[in-house]
Amino acid sequence: MEKTVMMMTTTTTTKVGSEEKIRPRIIVHGGAGNVTRANLPRASYEAYKRALLSVLAEAQALLGRPEATALEVAVHAVARLEDDALFNCGKGAVFTRAGTNELEASVMVSRGSRRRGVGCTLLKHVKNPVKLAREMLVRGERDDGGGCAHAQLSGRELERLAAEWGLEMVGQDYFFTQRRWDEHVRGLERERGKAEDGRGAVAAETAAAAGPATNGERVRDGDPSWDGHEYLPQGTVGAVVLDRFGTVCAATSTGGLTNKLPGRIGDTPTLGAGFWAEEWMEPSRRADQAAGCRPSSSSSPLDLLSRGDVVGLLGACLPSLSTGPPHVAQKSPRDKDDIRHAVGLSGTGNGDSFLRVNAARTAAAMTRFAPSVSLAQAVDAVAGPGGELEKSAGDRFGKTGEGEGGMIGIELVGSHGRVVQNHNCGGMFRAWVDDDGRHRFMVFKGEEEY
Repeated sequence: MEKTVMMMTTTTTTKVGSEEKIRPRIIVHGGAGNVTRANLPRASYEAYKRALLSVLAEAQALLGRPEATALEVAVHAVARLEDDALFNCGKGAVFTRAGTNELEASVMVSRGSRRRGVGCTLLKHVKNPVKLAREMLVRGERDDGGGCAHAQLSGRELERLAAEWGLEMVGQDYFFTQRRWDEHVRGLERERGKAEDGRGAVAAETAAAAGPATNGERVRDGDPSWDGHEYLPQGTVGAVVLDRFGTVCAATSTGGLTNKLPGRIGDTPTLGAGFWAEEWMEPSRRADQAAGCRPSSSSSPLDLLSRGDVVGLLGACLPSLSTGPPHVAQKSPRDKDDIRHAVGLSGTGNGDSFLRVNAARTAAAMTRFAPSVSLAQAVDAVAGPGGELEKSAGDRFGKTGEGEGGMIGIELVGSHGRVVQNHNCGGMFRAWVDDDGRHRFMVFKGEEEY
Protein backbone atom coordinates (compact mmCIF):
# COMPACT_ATOMS: atom_id res chain seq x y z
CA MET A 1 0.00 0.00 0.00
CA GLU A 2 2.81 2.42 0.85
CA LYS A 3 4.28 1.85 -2.57
CA THR A 4 1.00 2.88 -4.14
CA VAL A 5 0.78 5.99 -1.99
CA MET A 6 4.23 7.07 -3.02
CA MET A 7 3.29 6.63 -6.67
CA MET A 8 0.92 9.54 -6.17
CA THR A 9 3.52 11.66 -4.39
CA THR A 10 6.69 10.89 -6.29
CA THR A 11 9.31 13.55 -5.77
CA THR A 12 9.46 15.94 -8.69
CA THR A 13 10.95 19.40 -8.89
CA THR A 14 8.50 22.25 -9.00
CA LYS A 15 10.43 24.27 -11.54
CA VAL A 16 11.55 21.85 -14.20
CA GLY A 17 15.31 21.49 -14.05
CA SER A 18 15.66 23.24 -10.67
CA GLU A 19 16.39 21.83 -7.23
CA GLU A 20 14.36 24.30 -5.19
CA LYS A 21 13.10 22.91 -1.90
CA ILE A 22 9.45 23.10 -0.92
CA ARG A 23 8.50 24.01 2.62
CA PRO A 24 5.57 21.84 3.77
CA ARG A 25 2.42 23.74 4.83
CA ILE A 26 -0.79 22.82 6.64
CA ILE A 27 -4.13 24.35 7.61
CA VAL A 28 -7.14 22.66 9.26
CA HIS A 29 -10.71 23.76 9.91
CA GLY A 30 -13.41 22.63 12.30
CA GLY A 31 -16.54 24.05 10.70
CA ALA A 32 -18.19 27.41 10.04
CA GLY A 33 -21.58 29.03 10.41
CA ASN A 34 -23.58 31.45 12.52
CA VAL A 35 -21.12 31.28 15.41
CA THR A 36 -20.80 34.53 17.38
CA ARG A 37 -19.21 35.60 20.63
CA ALA A 38 -22.73 35.61 22.09
CA ASN A 39 -23.47 31.94 21.30
CA LEU A 40 -19.92 30.62 21.78
CA PRO A 41 -19.12 30.56 25.51
CA ARG A 42 -15.52 31.13 26.49
CA ALA A 43 -15.19 27.54 27.69
CA SER A 44 -16.34 26.26 24.27
CA TYR A 45 -13.95 28.61 22.50
CA GLU A 46 -11.05 27.27 24.56
CA ALA A 47 -12.12 23.67 23.89
CA TYR A 48 -12.12 24.24 20.12
CA LYS A 49 -8.78 26.01 20.38
CA ARG A 50 -7.14 23.19 22.34
CA ALA A 51 -8.53 20.53 20.01
CA LEU A 52 -7.51 22.18 16.75
CA LEU A 53 -4.06 23.25 17.96
CA SER A 54 -3.43 19.73 19.28
CA VAL A 55 -4.32 18.19 15.92
CA LEU A 56 -2.25 20.82 14.14
CA ALA A 57 0.81 20.08 16.29
CA GLU A 58 0.53 16.33 15.66
CA ALA A 59 0.09 16.79 11.93
CA GLN A 60 2.94 19.29 11.70
CA ALA A 61 5.25 16.85 13.48
CA LEU A 62 4.30 14.11 11.02
CA LEU A 63 4.79 16.49 8.12
CA GLY A 64 8.35 17.11 9.26
CA ARG A 65 9.39 13.53 8.55
CA PRO A 66 11.34 13.08 5.29
CA GLU A 67 8.96 10.42 3.97
CA ALA A 68 5.73 12.19 4.98
CA THR A 69 3.12 12.63 2.26
CA ALA A 70 0.34 15.18 2.10
CA LEU A 71 -2.21 12.36 1.82
CA GLU A 72 -1.15 10.58 4.99
CA VAL A 73 -0.86 13.78 7.05
CA ALA A 74 -4.20 15.22 5.91
CA VAL A 75 -6.01 11.94 6.59
CA HIS A 76 -4.38 11.67 10.02
CA ALA A 77 -5.49 15.19 10.95
CA VAL A 78 -9.08 14.67 9.85
CA ALA A 79 -9.31 11.24 11.51
CA ARG A 80 -8.27 12.84 14.80
CA LEU A 81 -11.07 15.37 14.41
CA GLU A 82 -13.50 12.54 13.61
CA ASP A 83 -12.65 10.98 16.97
CA ASP A 84 -13.46 14.21 18.84
CA ALA A 85 -17.15 14.66 19.73
CA LEU A 86 -16.65 18.43 19.59
CA PHE A 87 -16.82 18.44 15.79
CA ASN A 88 -19.58 17.63 13.30
CA CYS A 89 -18.02 14.48 11.88
CA GLY A 90 -17.41 10.94 13.08
CA LYS A 91 -18.11 10.71 16.80
CA GLY A 92 -19.68 14.18 16.92
CA ALA A 93 -21.84 13.93 13.80
CA VAL A 94 -25.24 15.61 13.79
CA PHE A 95 -28.51 13.71 13.45
CA THR A 96 -30.79 13.45 10.46
CA ARG A 97 -34.46 14.32 10.64
CA ALA A 98 -35.11 10.64 11.41
CA GLY A 99 -32.68 10.60 14.34
CA THR A 100 -29.91 8.66 12.57
CA ASN A 101 -26.34 9.52 11.58
CA GLU A 102 -25.20 9.52 7.94
CA LEU A 103 -21.56 10.40 7.42
CA GLU A 104 -19.58 11.64 4.43
CA ALA A 105 -15.89 12.09 3.64
CA SER A 106 -13.52 12.77 0.77
CA VAL A 107 -9.87 13.08 -0.17
CA MET A 108 -8.19 14.53 -3.21
CA VAL A 109 -4.56 14.95 -4.23
CA SER A 110 -3.17 17.38 -6.76
CA ARG A 111 -1.45 14.62 -8.71
CA GLY A 112 -2.27 10.99 -9.40
CA SER A 113 -1.93 8.62 -12.31
CA ARG A 114 -5.57 7.43 -12.26
CA ARG A 115 -7.68 8.57 -9.35
CA ARG A 116 -7.03 12.01 -7.86
CA GLY A 117 -10.18 12.33 -5.77
CA VAL A 118 -12.92 10.21 -4.19
CA GLY A 119 -16.03 10.75 -2.11
CA CYS A 120 -17.82 8.45 0.36
CA THR A 121 -21.39 9.03 1.49
CA LEU A 122 -24.35 7.57 3.42
CA LEU A 123 -22.06 5.82 5.90
CA LYS A 124 -23.56 4.56 9.16
CA HIS A 125 -21.01 2.13 10.61
CA VAL A 126 -17.51 3.27 9.53
CA LYS A 127 -15.76 4.81 12.52
CA ASN A 128 -13.45 7.00 10.43
CA PRO A 129 -14.95 7.80 7.02
CA VAL A 130 -11.87 9.73 5.91
CA LYS A 131 -9.77 6.57 6.25
CA LEU A 132 -12.21 4.80 3.96
CA ALA A 133 -11.90 7.63 1.43
CA ARG A 134 -8.13 7.26 1.55
CA GLU A 135 -8.41 3.51 1.03
CA MET A 136 -10.60 4.07 -2.02
CA LEU A 137 -8.10 6.54 -3.44
CA VAL A 138 -5.06 4.33 -2.90
CA ARG A 139 -6.73 1.16 -4.17
CA GLY A 140 -8.03 3.07 -7.18
CA GLU A 141 -4.44 3.52 -8.32
CA ARG A 142 -4.01 -0.24 -8.63
CA ASP A 143 -4.91 -2.55 -11.48
CA ASP A 144 -6.63 -4.86 -8.98
CA GLY A 145 -8.26 -2.13 -6.93
CA GLY A 146 -11.32 -4.11 -5.98
CA GLY A 147 -13.82 -2.08 -7.97
CA CYS A 148 -12.41 1.24 -6.86
CA ALA A 149 -12.28 2.70 -10.32
CA HIS A 150 -15.25 4.76 -9.13
CA ALA A 151 -14.83 8.30 -7.84
CA GLN A 152 -17.85 8.09 -5.54
CA LEU A 153 -19.55 5.26 -3.63
CA SER A 154 -22.20 5.12 -0.93
CA GLY A 155 -24.19 3.03 1.49
CA ARG A 156 -24.19 -0.69 2.16
CA GLU A 157 -21.85 -1.79 -0.62
CA LEU A 158 -19.24 0.73 0.43
CA GLU A 159 -19.53 -0.35 4.05
CA ARG A 160 -19.15 -3.97 2.96
CA LEU A 161 -15.90 -3.02 1.24
CA ALA A 162 -14.78 -1.08 4.32
CA ALA A 163 -15.21 -4.17 6.50
CA GLU A 164 -13.48 -6.34 3.90
CA TRP A 165 -10.53 -3.95 3.82
CA GLY A 166 -10.15 -4.06 7.59
CA LEU A 167 -11.41 -0.63 8.56
CA GLU A 168 -12.91 -0.29 12.04
CA MET A 169 -16.70 -0.68 12.04
CA VAL A 170 -19.03 0.48 14.83
CA GLY A 171 -22.70 0.42 15.74
CA GLN A 172 -24.86 3.51 15.31
CA ASP A 173 -24.81 4.09 19.06
CA TYR A 174 -21.10 4.97 18.81
CA PHE A 175 -22.02 8.25 17.12
CA PHE A 176 -24.58 9.26 19.76
CA THR A 177 -23.75 12.35 21.81
CA GLN A 178 -26.23 14.09 24.07
CA ARG A 179 -25.22 17.48 22.72
CA ARG A 180 -26.08 16.60 19.12
CA TRP A 181 -29.27 14.83 20.16
CA ASP A 182 -30.41 17.93 22.05
CA GLU A 183 -29.71 20.06 18.96
CA HIS A 184 -31.74 17.60 16.89
CA VAL A 185 -34.71 17.71 19.28
CA ARG A 186 -34.65 21.49 19.66
CA GLY A 187 -34.62 21.88 15.90
CA LEU A 188 -37.68 19.66 15.48
CA GLU A 189 -39.48 21.45 18.31
CA ARG A 190 -38.70 24.82 16.77
CA GLU A 191 -40.01 23.57 13.44
CA ARG A 192 -43.15 22.22 15.10
CA GLY A 193 -43.72 25.53 16.85
CA LYS A 194 -43.46 27.51 13.63
CA ALA A 195 -45.81 25.08 11.95
CA GLU A 196 -48.33 25.55 14.77
CA ASP A 197 -48.12 29.32 14.49
CA GLY A 198 -48.82 29.27 10.78
CA ARG A 199 -50.93 26.22 10.04
CA GLY A 200 -52.34 24.78 13.28
CA ALA A 201 -51.59 21.75 15.39
CA VAL A 202 -52.56 19.18 12.75
CA ALA A 203 -50.15 20.68 10.22
CA ALA A 204 -47.48 20.79 12.91
CA GLU A 205 -47.74 17.07 13.59
CA THR A 206 -47.59 16.38 9.85
CA ALA A 207 -44.47 18.52 9.42
CA ALA A 208 -42.74 16.88 12.37
CA ALA A 209 -43.49 13.33 11.26
CA ALA A 210 -43.18 13.64 7.48
CA GLY A 211 -40.01 13.51 5.44
CA PRO A 212 -39.75 14.26 1.72
CA ALA A 213 -43.44 15.25 1.43
CA THR A 214 -42.82 18.51 3.31
CA ASN A 215 -39.29 19.19 2.18
CA GLY A 216 -40.19 21.51 -0.67
CA GLU A 217 -42.20 23.67 1.71
CA ARG A 218 -39.33 23.76 4.18
CA VAL A 219 -36.95 25.00 1.53
CA ARG A 220 -39.30 27.76 0.40
CA ASP A 221 -39.89 28.97 3.95
CA GLY A 222 -36.26 28.62 4.99
CA ASP A 223 -35.06 25.95 7.40
CA PRO A 224 -37.23 26.24 10.54
CA SER A 225 -34.54 24.50 12.60
CA TRP A 226 -32.23 27.45 11.90
CA ASP A 227 -33.05 30.48 14.04
CA GLY A 228 -29.92 32.56 13.46
CA HIS A 229 -29.09 32.61 17.17
CA GLU A 230 -28.10 29.12 18.31
CA TYR A 231 -24.93 27.85 16.66
CA LEU A 232 -25.96 24.75 14.74
CA PRO A 233 -23.10 23.01 12.90
CA GLN A 234 -23.63 23.29 9.16
CA GLY A 235 -20.21 22.40 8.01
CA THR A 236 -17.40 19.92 8.05
CA VAL A 237 -13.90 19.42 9.27
CA GLY A 238 -11.03 19.45 6.85
CA ALA A 239 -7.31 19.66 6.29
CA VAL A 240 -5.24 20.90 3.39
CA VAL A 241 -1.59 19.86 3.34
CA LEU A 242 1.40 20.55 1.09
CA ASP A 243 4.28 18.09 1.38
CA ARG A 244 7.95 18.46 0.47
CA PHE A 245 7.30 16.63 -2.81
CA GLY A 246 4.98 19.38 -4.07
CA THR A 247 1.74 17.43 -3.68
CA VAL A 248 -1.30 19.14 -2.16
CA CYS A 249 -4.01 17.06 -0.49
CA ALA A 250 -7.46 18.11 0.70
CA ALA A 251 -9.25 15.81 3.16
CA THR A 252 -12.76 16.54 4.43
CA SER A 253 -15.34 14.83 6.66
CA THR A 254 -18.82 15.71 7.92
CA GLY A 255 -22.04 14.61 9.51
CA GLY A 256 -23.91 17.02 7.25
CA LEU A 257 -26.64 19.49 8.13
CA THR A 258 -28.50 19.24 11.42
CA ASN A 259 -31.89 17.56 10.77
CA LYS A 260 -31.15 16.90 7.12
CA LEU A 261 -33.44 14.45 5.34
CA PRO A 262 -32.16 10.85 5.36
CA GLY A 263 -30.40 10.10 2.09
CA ARG A 264 -29.27 13.67 1.54
CA ILE A 265 -25.87 13.91 -0.17
CA GLY A 266 -23.95 17.10 0.40
CA ASP A 267 -20.91 18.87 -0.95
CA THR A 268 -18.32 17.01 1.13
CA PRO A 269 -18.29 13.83 -1.03
CA THR A 270 -18.93 15.75 -4.26
CA LEU A 271 -15.84 16.55 -6.31
CA GLY A 272 -15.59 20.24 -7.09
CA ALA A 273 -18.23 21.36 -4.61
CA GLY A 274 -16.81 20.95 -1.11
CA PHE A 275 -13.24 19.99 -2.00
CA TRP A 276 -10.76 20.11 -4.84
CA ALA A 277 -7.05 19.68 -5.65
CA GLU A 278 -5.17 19.94 -8.92
CA GLU A 279 -1.89 20.98 -10.46
CA TRP A 280 -0.73 22.22 -13.82
CA MET A 281 2.38 23.52 -15.51
CA GLU A 282 2.49 27.21 -16.30
CA PRO A 283 4.87 28.93 -18.68
CA SER A 284 6.96 31.75 -17.32
CA ARG A 285 5.63 35.32 -17.28
CA ARG A 286 7.53 36.04 -20.49
CA ALA A 287 5.85 33.11 -22.22
CA ASP A 288 2.45 34.26 -20.92
CA GLN A 289 2.98 37.70 -22.43
CA ALA A 290 4.11 36.20 -25.72
CA ALA A 291 0.87 34.21 -25.85
CA GLY A 292 -1.15 37.37 -25.26
CA CYS A 293 -2.43 36.37 -21.82
CA ARG A 294 -2.45 39.66 -19.92
CA PRO A 295 -5.08 41.42 -17.86
CA SER A 296 -7.35 43.97 -19.47
CA SER A 297 -6.51 47.52 -18.51
CA SER A 298 -10.13 48.18 -17.56
CA SER A 299 -11.15 44.93 -15.86
CA SER A 300 -9.15 42.16 -14.26
CA PRO A 301 -9.85 38.51 -15.17
CA LEU A 302 -11.32 38.05 -11.69
CA ASP A 303 -13.76 40.93 -12.25
CA LEU A 304 -14.78 39.55 -15.63
CA LEU A 305 -15.17 35.99 -14.34
CA SER A 306 -17.19 37.01 -11.28
CA ARG A 307 -19.59 38.96 -13.55
CA GLY A 308 -19.97 36.02 -15.91
CA ASP A 309 -18.38 37.96 -18.79
CA VAL A 310 -16.90 34.94 -20.54
CA VAL A 311 -16.34 36.81 -23.80
CA GLY A 312 -14.46 39.54 -21.98
CA LEU A 313 -12.44 36.99 -20.06
CA LEU A 314 -11.44 35.18 -23.24
CA GLY A 315 -10.51 38.48 -24.80
CA ALA A 316 -8.28 39.29 -21.86
CA CYS A 317 -6.56 35.93 -21.70
CA LEU A 318 -6.41 34.67 -25.30
CA PRO A 319 -4.52 36.06 -28.29
CA SER A 320 -6.55 38.50 -30.36
CA LEU A 321 -7.82 37.26 -33.71
CA SER A 322 -6.03 38.56 -36.80
CA THR A 323 -5.87 37.85 -40.52
CA GLY A 324 -2.14 37.27 -40.38
CA PRO A 325 -0.40 33.98 -39.73
CA PRO A 326 -1.22 32.53 -36.32
CA HIS A 327 1.30 32.96 -33.56
CA VAL A 328 2.08 29.54 -32.16
CA ALA A 329 3.22 29.83 -28.56
CA GLN A 330 3.37 26.17 -27.66
CA LYS A 331 6.02 25.10 -25.19
CA SER A 332 7.10 21.66 -24.16
CA PRO A 333 5.78 20.66 -20.72
CA ARG A 334 9.40 19.88 -19.87
CA ASP A 335 10.65 23.37 -20.70
CA LYS A 336 13.03 24.50 -17.98
CA ASP A 337 11.11 27.76 -17.56
CA ASP A 338 7.78 26.07 -16.83
CA ILE A 339 6.47 26.54 -13.30
CA ARG A 340 4.42 24.01 -11.36
CA HIS A 341 1.19 25.45 -9.96
CA ALA A 342 -0.93 23.43 -7.51
CA VAL A 343 -3.94 24.17 -5.33
CA GLY A 344 -6.02 22.36 -2.74
CA LEU A 345 -9.27 23.47 -1.09
CA SER A 346 -11.62 22.27 1.63
CA GLY A 347 -14.93 24.00 2.25
CA THR A 348 -17.29 24.19 5.19
CA GLY A 349 -20.76 25.61 5.62
CA ASN A 350 -24.12 25.16 3.94
CA GLY A 351 -23.39 22.26 1.61
CA ASP A 352 -26.33 22.84 -0.69
CA SER A 353 -24.96 26.30 -1.45
CA PHE A 354 -21.51 24.84 -2.17
CA LEU A 355 -23.17 22.40 -4.57
CA ARG A 356 -25.13 25.19 -6.25
CA VAL A 357 -22.00 27.12 -7.23
CA ASN A 358 -19.54 24.19 -7.40
CA ALA A 359 -17.57 26.30 -4.97
CA ALA A 360 -14.18 24.60 -4.67
CA ARG A 361 -13.62 23.99 -8.37
CA THR A 362 -14.91 27.48 -9.19
CA ALA A 363 -12.22 29.01 -6.99
CA ALA A 364 -9.53 26.73 -8.44
CA ALA A 365 -10.64 27.51 -12.00
CA MET A 366 -10.38 31.24 -11.37
CA THR A 367 -6.74 30.74 -10.44
CA ARG A 368 -5.96 28.34 -13.26
CA PHE A 369 -7.63 30.10 -16.16
CA ALA A 370 -7.09 33.70 -15.09
CA PRO A 371 -3.36 33.55 -14.29
CA SER A 372 -3.23 36.96 -12.59
CA VAL A 373 -5.72 35.77 -9.95
CA SER A 374 -4.19 34.19 -6.85
CA LEU A 375 -5.96 31.46 -4.92
CA ALA A 376 -6.46 33.90 -2.05
CA GLN A 377 -8.30 36.28 -4.37
CA ALA A 378 -10.36 33.44 -5.79
CA VAL A 379 -11.37 32.22 -2.33
CA ASP A 380 -12.37 35.78 -1.45
CA ALA A 381 -14.54 35.91 -4.58
CA VAL A 382 -16.29 32.63 -3.77
CA ALA A 383 -16.39 32.28 0.03
CA GLY A 384 -15.70 35.80 1.25
CA PRO A 385 -18.28 38.47 2.09
CA GLY A 386 -20.31 39.32 -1.01
CA GLY A 387 -18.88 36.30 -2.86
CA GLU A 388 -20.57 33.66 -4.97
CA LEU A 389 -21.79 31.62 -2.00
CA GLU A 390 -23.50 34.62 -0.47
CA LYS A 391 -24.95 35.69 -3.82
CA SER A 392 -26.41 32.23 -4.35
CA ALA A 393 -28.71 32.73 -1.35
CA GLY A 394 -30.12 36.02 -2.61
CA ASP A 395 -32.25 37.85 -0.04
CA ARG A 396 -32.35 34.68 2.08
CA PHE A 397 -28.76 35.19 3.20
CA GLY A 398 -28.62 35.68 6.95
CA LYS A 399 -32.16 34.34 7.38
CA THR A 400 -32.04 30.64 6.54
CA GLY A 401 -28.39 29.62 6.78
CA GLU A 402 -28.14 29.43 2.99
CA GLY A 403 -24.96 30.71 1.40
CA GLU A 404 -23.01 30.63 4.66
CA GLY A 405 -19.58 29.07 4.72
CA GLY A 406 -15.87 29.35 4.35
CA MET A 407 -12.86 27.78 2.68
CA ILE A 408 -9.30 26.91 3.55
CA GLY A 409 -6.63 26.10 1.00
CA ILE A 410 -3.02 26.04 -0.05
CA GLU A 411 -1.53 27.37 -3.27
CA LEU A 412 1.87 26.24 -4.54
CA VAL A 413 3.62 28.33 -7.19
CA GLY A 414 7.07 27.02 -8.05
CA SER A 415 8.54 26.19 -4.67
CA HIS A 416 6.51 28.67 -2.63
CA GLY A 417 3.43 27.48 -0.74
CA ARG A 418 0.85 29.86 0.68
CA VAL A 419 -2.01 29.18 3.11
CA VAL A 420 -5.33 30.87 2.25
CA GLN A 421 -8.67 31.19 4.06
CA ASN A 422 -11.87 33.24 4.17
CA HIS A 423 -15.50 33.00 5.27
CA ASN A 424 -18.68 35.01 4.88
CA CYS A 425 -20.47 34.02 8.10
CA GLY A 426 -20.09 34.63 11.81
CA GLY A 427 -16.99 32.52 12.20
CA MET A 428 -14.88 29.60 11.01
CA PHE A 429 -12.83 27.44 13.37
CA ARG A 430 -9.37 27.09 11.84
CA ALA A 431 -5.74 26.55 12.78
CA TRP A 432 -2.60 26.75 10.68
CA VAL A 433 1.16 27.18 10.74
CA ASP A 434 2.00 30.67 9.51
CA ASP A 435 4.94 31.86 7.43
CA ASP A 436 7.05 32.29 10.57
CA GLY A 437 6.33 28.78 11.83
CA ARG A 438 3.90 29.89 14.53
CA HIS A 439 0.83 27.78 15.29
CA ARG A 440 -2.23 30.00 14.89
CA PHE A 441 -5.91 29.61 15.79
CA MET A 442 -8.87 31.81 14.90
CA VAL A 443 -12.65 31.71 14.86
CA PHE A 444 -13.62 35.25 13.99
CA LYS A 445 -12.07 37.87 11.73
CA GLY A 446 -9.62 40.53 12.79
CA GLU A 447 -8.79 39.20 16.24
CA GLU A 448 -6.78 36.12 17.04
CA GLU A 449 -8.00 35.78 20.63
CA TYR A 450 -11.51 35.52 21.99
